[in-house]
Amino acid sequence: MTADKTRPLLIVEDDLALQKQIKWSLDRFDSVTASDRESAMLQLRKSLPAVITMDLGLPPDADSVSEGFKLLEQVMAFDPDIKVIVLTGQNDQANALRAVAMGAYDFFAKPFEPELLNLTVERAFRLFELQAENRRLRALHQPDALSGLTTRDPEMMRVCRMIEKVASSNATVMLLGESGTGKEVLARGLHQSSPRRGEKFVAINCAAIPENLLESELFGYEKGAFTGAAKTTLGKIETANGGTLMLDEIGDLPFQLQAKLLRFLQERVIERVGGRQEIPVDVRIVCATHQDLNALSKESRFREDLYYRLAEIVVNIPPLRARVGDPALLAHAFVRRFSQEQNRSNMSLSEDAVRAIELHPWPGNIRELENCIKRATIMADGSQITSADVGLKSGTPNDADASLDLRLIRDNAEKNAIIAALGRVNGNVLKAAELLGVSRPTLYDLMHRLGLK
Repeated sequence: MTADKTRPLLIVEDDLALQKQIKWSLDRFDSVTASDRESAMLQLRKSLPAVITMDLGLPPDADSVSEGFKLLEQVMAFDPDIKVIVLTGQNDQANALRAVAMGAYDFFAKPFEPELLNLTVERAFRLFELQAENRRLRALHQPDALSGLTTRDPEMMRVCRMIEKVASSNATVMLLGESGTGKEVLARGLHQSSPRRGEKFVAINCAAIPENLLESELFGYEKGAFTGAAKTTLGKIETANGGTLMLDEIGDLPFQLQAKLLRFLQERVIERVGGRQEIPVDVRIVCATHQDLNALSKESRFREDLYYRLAEIVVNIPPLRARVGDPALLAHAFVRRFSQEQNRSNMSLSEDAVRAIELHPWPGNIRELENCIKRATIMADGSQITSADVGLKSGTPNDADASLDLRLIRDNAEKNAIIAALGRVNGNVLKAAELLGVSRPTLYDLMHRLGLK
């Protein structure tokens, strides 16, 4: 095995002569060294090693194992995938087993056999690489939480990865995008990917509820708070306690309610309408809008302090017309779904229907496409849906990339053509290769080079 140049081996040993000996015996690996816990942590952050060999007895108290265990704990907290090989004394099996229980990969008693240590380090590197490859392959597939989202567009895939990253935190997330781009699907995916997945996901559309009722819908009300308040009723915020609350069309929240929402976000307590008691609520807020809240705040139509509270993480969702290959891909998926619902099996899109779908600008985004395909599956006379059934006027393709870098233009053109072809033929690689005029192995090579696998 050759050394992993990007993730080296870190040797932690306070005895400089022994440190040199270990490095010499492991000279086939790219090594960095450290002699105490502090320097080891510096090297850890700087070099990001894949494998660490370490002595448990480190200064300032080399006769004790406290520093070694403290370092092992810090390493595991920094990156639990790092393989730590602990070097111990001959009669120190209890500490060696304790180290393994804490997450160490293996242990060796001193004096060690160089050949056996080399073999162990090599296996540790190999395991690290296999696990890293496994994580990379898993990352190519959408998680179950986002399985409701169908896309092959690189920008939309980046949005999915961003949702995955922020899901484990409690940060407030703002989803920005045109109506019908799938904001609620992403909000539900965020909830399902988070530690709150076992609790409720509650959504409320701030634009769909009359202004005079919205406060009681959000915050609840006490019995007798107003005419008709026959009993104490929980609001959406309180109902979502422990889970996630989605505030859809947050840009339409009345100005006077914005101050009350801001106080909740700051204090994490609410007061029901007509009540005086402060009620603590633990809820993750996800908001969504098609409006430019930053511009609205500058026009004094949306509180600037509330905007910055809500915009801890901002996710911009591209419209359907900007997602390469997605209109055709989604259309195929909708045909399968609606043909099953209508008990019309084996329905498919004709080539001219797919072309019309690809060229249409889709101002209503996915919602418009969904309605279009549903109507077409009902109205089509035969098993094949034609452009006449779809009923779309011809649109214009997106403008070409303005870059003058020929290599970039070629790569982008090939990438877009492959994504569009896969979308048109519903992911069939053989048919996509025929459509593109290349062999299947050539298409696989191109997909690998362009990161499309």
